Amino acid sequence: MNRSRETAASELYIAFYPRLAGWCRRLVDDDETAHEIASEAFMRLWARWTAVAEPRGFLYVTVTNLVRDHWRKLERERRAVHRATTEAAVRQPAEQADPSLRMLVQSLPERLRVPILLHYYADLPIREISLLTGRREGTVMADLHAARELLRAHLRRSLDHPA
Repeated sequence: MNRSRETAASELYIAFYPRLAGWCRRLVDDDETAHEIASEAFMRLWARWTAVAEPRGFLYVTVTNLVRDHWRKLERERRAVHRATTEAAVRQPAEQADPSLRMLVQSLPERLRVPILLHYYADLPIREISLLTGRREGTVMADLHAARELLRAHLRRSLDHPA
């Protein structure tokens, strides 16, 4: 890496790491995990520094994927613990009546989840989401609307039928 690229990379890290780690913190609800994910995203950016046209977008997309992997891992662990404890204890309900918003967002199809994460958690404007995802702005707006409607319907059901 030549000196100007190294300087640009360092400046991006200094300026952007706290915001990216904060966004991760809101998504995973754990400081240590958030910093691990944000650091991993920067490591992946450094590995591809010369090939990445938009580093900020690359970081958000990478973090989104790493957070999704983290949630999947937690879900696998939760299921394994549940299977192990079910044999020894009385079976508990598989789902709580009032799931967290994060888990609801996780359950959205990827086509709807990515714009929600980028728009509401990363505070990216629709135009930038459009550029990052390669979708038209109208499509991004329609996906955001569809995602909000799905979340709204699920929240209403959980409020109408408390456990």
